[in-house]
Amino acid sequence: MPRAGVPDDPHDVLDMVFARPQEALKAARAMLETGRGPYDHSIARQAIGILRRDFGDLEAAIGELRQAVRLARRAGSPDREADVLATLGVALVQHGRTRAGLATLDQAAALSGGTTRARVLFRRAGARWILGWHREALDDLRSAAPALRRAGDTVWAARALTLRGHAQLALGSVQAADADFRTAQGMFATTRQEHDSVVAVQNRGVAAFVAGDLPTALDLLEEADQGFRKLGTPMLDLVADRCAVLLAAGLSREALEQADGGLRLLDRLRGQATRRAELLLLAARAALLAADPGTAGRRAAEARALFAGQRRDWWAEHARLILVQAELARGPATPRLLADARRLAGRLTRLGSPEVWQAHLLAGRTALALGQAAAAERHLSAASRVRHRGPATSRAGGWLAEALRADAAGQPRRLLHACRSGLALIEEHRLTFGSSELRALVTAQGVELARLALRHLHAAGRTRELLAWTERWRATALAVPPVRLPDDPELQAQLAALRRLDQLLGRARSDGAASAATLERDRARLEARVRATTLRVRGTGAGEARGPGCGQILDALGPGGRLAELVVIDGTLHALLCAGGRVRTYEIGPAAAAVAEMEYARSRLRRLAYDRDPPRDELAALGGRLEEALLGPVARLLGDGPCVVVPPSVLHATPWGLLPSLRRTAFSVAPSAAAWLRARAAAPPSGGVVLVRGPEVPNARAELHAIANLYGHPGEAAPGGPPTGGGVPEGITASAPAGGGLPEGTSPYSGGLAPGGRFPGAAGRPGPGTDGPGQDGPGQDGPGQGGHGGGAPEGTVRVLGGGGATAGAVLEAIDGCALAHVAAHGTFRADSPLFSSLYLDDGPLTVYDLERLRRAPYRLVLSSCDSGQMAPVGADELIGPATALLHLGTAGIVASVVPVNDETAVPVMVRLHAGLRRGLSLAEALRDARGDDVSFIAIGAG
Repeated sequence: MPRAGVPDDPHDVLDMVFARPQEALKAARAMLETGRGPYDHSIARQAIGILRRDFGDLEAAIGELRQAVRLARRAGSPDREADVLATLGVALVQHGRTRAGLATLDQAAALSGGTTRARVLFRRAGARWILGWHREALDDLRSAAPALRRAGDTVWAARALTLRGHAQLALGSVQAADADFRTAQGMFATTRQEHDSVVAVQNRGVAAFVAGDLPTALDLLEEADQGFRKLGTPMLDLVADRCAVLLAAGLSREALEQADGGLRLLDRLRGQATRRAELLLLAARAALLAADPGTAGRRAAEARALFAGQRRDWWAEHARLILVQAELARGPATPRLLADARRLAGRLTRLGSPEVWQAHLLAGRTALALGQAAAAERHLSAASRVRHRGPATSRAGGWLAEALRADAAGQPRRLLHACRSGLALIEEHRLTFGSSELRALVTAQGVELARLALRHLHAAGRTRELLAWTERWRATALAVPPVRLPDDPELQAQLAALRRLDQLLGRARSDGAASAATLERDRARLEARVRATTLRVRGTGAGEARGPGCGQILDALGPGGRLAELVVIDGTLHALLCAGGRVRTYEIGPAAAAVAEMEYARSRLRRLAYDRDPPRDELAALGGRLEEALLGPVARLLGDGPCVVVPPSVLHATPWGLLPSLRRTAFSVAPSAAAWLRARAAAPPSGGVVLVRGPEVPNARAELHAIANLYGHPGEAAPGGPPTGGGVPEGITASAPAGGGLPEGTSPYSGGLAPGGRFPGAAGRPGPGTDGPGQDGPGQDGPGQGGHGGGAPEGTVRVLGGGGATAGAVLEAIDGCALAHVAAHGTFRADSPLFSSLYLDDGPLTVYDLERLRRAPYRLVLSSCDSGQMAPVGADELIGPATALLHLGTAGIVASVVPVNDETAVPVMVRLHAGLRRGLSLAEALRDARGDDVSFIAIGAG
């Protein structure tokens, strides 16, 4: 490179555009400042035009390229003119000026010869691919790719292979596409084309996505994003690819947000109209999957208008597919909708779209709703053919079409076979995920299959099979072996930074500092990074048997036990009561009414938590209404024996202790009967007892002091004085009695706030450093020791607090312990349940932190407000702190699903531990400890 920054060979600038874009821009501008002739200036203008086209203002790009064409003509070089015309033609197509763009590309092909013609044909193939003319694109590439390889033009030959891969992907040839992308990546690795090398990584991510391997897709797209950031080249098609992967993972809201963000960026850059239309289509699909058909219809209509103006028929028909799907979701089926769906199926078939099955499924559904059996059978039969090929999610859609056919034909065995096969594919797909969030979310793809099976079994009165099928698709994420988050230094650093940031944010809020808004944004960005890291964790591919048999459940209950499994079928809540070796079905009432009563009861209890003496008459009335809506006639059949309630995910947050039939009963709540059986079979560990106190929790020191006294080792003094009877200061490990005892069981998540209610937010976020080591002495991190025998935790009692209750120390202490009790402020994050947290001395301990445990505590007591809350997601899944711990092996948890009255919480906790010391189960100990409290429930078993 000469002193002025101009290369010796001006063509080098074009080679640099996708290798080192910023350097290419500087070199091109330097060339324009020299006295070189029109040939060189044409190259410089073309380079700037390409950079503007792909990374910025498309109008400005077209202006630059028109100048480059004029300069090439002045230079008298047909090859130079053809090369620039090809670049201009692609830019015009991307701008939506399709007719002019294609004419320009044809003109370039006519002007050129040799290697230049091969390059022109490659770019015409690119324009045809943009338009959805995939077979025509392959025709051009059949000539271009071999010619470029014969000429030894490595870079352009690799680009041709890349484009061929995209065309093959669009036509459903995933393996051939991936082979082309891998070959292209290897070829780019021999050159200095850094940008193209990163694009190859992105393309492999797209191929992995189409093949259904979402963790690999997320990994590769993240690698590509880092590469583009390093090069300083914003890539909007990467935004589109990520949106598509998020949609496949069930993260429709996140996909919609990303698509909208990409559209805003595109507007700022005045970028490609073709890319805008594609992002609008993705946003429409995301909105449809997020149950927002209104938004889906508006975005799809705008996208279709843009595609039509750009003469992109392939894309326009896919936008039309979303439009018709959204219209059917908004209202009843009509003959016009059926006609539209039929036309769509025909057009997508002619275009060779791999999504044609969706149009046939849409037409089949619409025909079924209109009572047109012959038309429904024809279209559903066509849609069902995809069940034997393609990605797991598409094949599951094919099995759904087959199930609908069987249902319409009145063939129950065929119906159940189709539902079973479709759900098995989704289960297999789910095993590729290491993320508990993705495992839960992806089950949404099986909702309709499960509903069809349940509806049929209920109508047929096949009660035992109805129970088995309910279990097959309830809380299934808990049936997959947990994947422990890796000991990734970067992830651990991110979590530590998140704790520190949360402390700074709490301080800024309490001080009213202007920096709070900036810290909020920083926290959101850091949370996004943590989440992105965990979403890429791969699954083990191993699962367990699909749901317990009815006999297993009945045998485990024994002669006096009851299990009430609630299930929603076509909007009606039913109860399956398992008792005395039988399963009986009872109709309760509208599911919507049950949810409404639950929400009303939670709202009232939230207010009553601040009353020192809540009105018993109102509590009794609330409980009676709630019981009628949730249990109906089953309430009087539960008896006095042990009872397990298995609600659907939308009813899990019910304050079950408020129900009169459960008030004096030893009952537990479980996400599924299978989860209850697994918790019941959990083997007690040999660890000891861990008591933890977070900062600024009213009455926590008194609570831990009283509980520690039950073990004969008071860990803290009550406020105002030293421990009595010889205590264990915080941070000190002491041996518990070897015999006698307290069975394992206690609690993370005890927490309180303002007097009157243990409600996170009543007194604001606890400030960092206000409860430091100076009060109780520094914490120490020595591991607990001792054995377990006779159902009582033997060995050590360990108390952490006063500055020593840090995330690292607490995780190390509770890992595999028999009993853990954590008195700390808790926050449930409905927007992102895995960021729900306990507030410790160094900041929040999130579910992501808990998922790093090798083994969860055997029993836990979570005594702060809403600590048992979990978010319903997917088909009938729950995610939150309790499910994470059950998944890792916790046998039983005591937690609150509503705000806790601070004055009553401490005696309830103390009575609970006293009951455990007498050898009671968690449910039995809570029954005896409850008194008038209605906040706490036992989750799981143990």
